Amino acid sequence: MSNEEVRTEEAQQQRVVQVNDEKAICSYANFCRVSGAPEEMIIDFGLNPQPVGIPTSPINISQRIVMNYYTAKRMLHALQLTLQRHEATFGVIEVDLQRRVRPAVVQQQNPAHPE
Repeated sequence: MSNEEVRTEEAQQQRVVQVNDEKAICSYANFCRVSGAPEEMIIDFGLNPQPVGIPTSPINISQRIVMNYYTAKRMLHALQLTLQRHEATFGVIEVDLQRRVRPAVVQQQNPAHPE
């Protein structure tokens, strides 16, 4: 590696992106729908009041994010890294609701009897 490549790499590592989040809007979502077009991806976020089973009423979308596929791929990478770190610290996140609920139901049906 040449001296110029080393200096370029060091300069890239020292750059810090400043972010101003004073006007950011925070909201909670337990529903996400992804769609897209040839040049952009659309991600809708909303609150599903009936998260188990098929909703009986429409889900209101509160936020829509539109981004190009390059940004989407960078976001995917950032999310993967974040989830890997979280699971390494706290354990695997089970996304299948039946697998998350079943152990609790079995435990309630067959409580351990202290001896």
